Amino acid sequence: MTVIHRYISLLFFKYFGIVLGVVIVIYLSIDFFGRIDKFLEAELALSLIVAFFLYKIPLIVSQIIPIAVLLGVLAAFGLMVKNNEILALKSGGISLHYLLLPIAVIGICLTIFLFIFSEVVVPISVVKANRIEEMTSRAKMTTSKGKNIWIRGNQSITHISYYNPVDQKISGISIANFNKEFSLTSRINAKTGKYIDGDWVFFDCLLQQHLNSSDEEQQVTFYDEKIYPIDLLPSDLLRVARESEELPFLDLYKYIQKVESQGYDAAKYRVDFYAKTAFPFICLILSMLGAGLALRNSIKEGMAVSFSYGILTIFIYWSFYSFCLSIGYGNVLPPMLAAWSANIIFFCVAGLAVYNLE
Repeated sequence: MTVIHRYISLLFFKYFGIVLGVVIVIYLSIDFFGRIDKFLEAELALSLIVAFFLYKIPLIVSQIIPIAVLLGVLAAFGLMVKNNEILALKSGGISLHYLLLPIAVIGICLTIFLFIFSEVVVPISVVKANRIEEMTSRAKMTTSKGKNIWIRGNQSITHISYYNPVDQKISGISIANFNKEFSLTSRINAKTGKYIDGDWVFFDCLLQQHLNSSDEEQQVTFYDEKIYPIDLLPSDLLRVARESEELPFLDLYKYIQKVESQGYDAAKYRVDFYAKTAFPFICLILSMLGAGLALRNSIKEGMAVSFSYGILTIFIYWSFYSFCLSIGYGNVLPPMLAAWSANIIFFCVAGLAVYNLE
């Protein structure tokens, strides 16, 4: 590595670290004030509250690294432009494309690091954070390694085979109600259920009502559609539904195969599967795009303008990326295209910005 490349690399990592640290502190502060009331209401121990936010850090880091990359590149090259260092290097016969080499290498390394970090560290920390958050739920819920969700309520036990968080739809519902002597009083089985206007509506269901303690005397009724009261919100189910962040790459693929083999819609998980490979590449894309923005002649207007372009770029990318994922969840776009569309477009923009450097 040449002296120039070493200088650019050190300058980048200096501001990359500063941005990463500041954003993590801001993120945790907002998250803390948004959750502390719920934690105190659930009477969680202080050690668990601290552990929850510590377990959240790896997920935050995985989401913030691309932002830190872009702003780090803008800060490093922006200061070099401001101090006329770029002008001096160009006068010495060094091309701008030569200066991009360390940033490209760093972008590739961070892409690989982000993928490995998201596969090894993030799933473990997310599982532990989710388990602590489940302690604040009104209902006691557990989930198996597959799809099954068990809910122990007040004199009731609910089993849900599968929950689709995209359309808030549950499948394979079975609810058993008991009296104070723990004798079965009623049981309902439904093929599907959906949360509509504040109520759970069951479809294709069978209701068994036991008239007394004898199982021989019961009333059985079939319903095409029935509103059934459950002290449960979709947000409660979301805590125990399998989250893509909890599953490494290969485990998520196996989970998708299992869900689809049993006839359930796994569009959300399939989109997230391709997003696991697409998202890390944004480190390389944004590093090149940031360099193209910072080294433009017009960027001499000041660092404020440089960072404004950076923040606007991040906002546009994240909005478009989230939009593509959303329509992928709804089966409007194929899963792979939904996950990679934003990267493809921004890769072209970054390539154009770098190509047009003088």
